[in-house]
Order: sequence, then C-alpha cells, then structure tokens
Amino acid sequence: MFVRFTNIINSLQSLNKCYTNSEMVRKILRCLPKSWMPKVTAIEEAKDLNTLPLEELLGSLMTHEMTIKNHEDDEEQDKKKKKVIAFKSSTKDSSEEDSDDKMALITRRFKKYLAKKKFG
Repeated sequence: MFVRFTNIINSLQSLNKCYTNSEMVRKILRCLPKSWMPKVTAIEEAKDLNTLPLEELLGSLMTHEMTIKNHEDDEEQDKKKKKVIAFKSSTKDSSEEDSDDKMALITRRFKKYLAKKKFG
C-alpha cells in the first residue's frame, strides 16, 4: 500500500500538487480499513500528527500488521494441535427400557388395586 501511495504522491508532485507530511499521514490513516480503527485511534491519541514522520507511521503500521499475522498464525497452530475425541454411540435404546419399566410398575400397581377391591 505504501509503495502505491508513494507513486501517487510522486505523480501528483510532477503535476505541481504537493502535500505536506501531516496531510500525507492523515490520508494514510483515513484509508485504512475499519479493522484497523483501534490502531488509528491509538496513533492519533499518542502522537502529534503534525510532526509525525511518514516513515515512523509506516513502521508502526507494519509492526501492527506483523503482530496481527503472528497472532493469527498462532491461533491456526493451536487449532491444528487440538485433538478431537469422538465416542462411539451405543445401539441400546434407553427409551424402550424406560417404557418397559414404567409399564411393569403400572401393571403391579393395577394388580394391587384389583386385589384390594376383591377382598376389601
């Protein structure tokens, strides 16, 4: 991005349109994507944009970019290192067993009820 920006600025200078260092710094900060906004805000608050050299801004942005890439690479490696454990499922259907147990309980209670009715 910086090479393209420099080519554009040099072409404009050949057409007698010159920008100050602070204008170029502001233009670069404005053109960064939204994902870089926290870094842009940090640079704006920490440094004086009127005196910030273009090379220092470039160095700061490149350092931030390398940090982001390293962080993403570390996350990818962590994902690859994680082992996935899978368990086999059993073919026993527990709902059938539960329904059989419930049916047996109801049958026993019903028999007790009938026994009490006959002799009671």
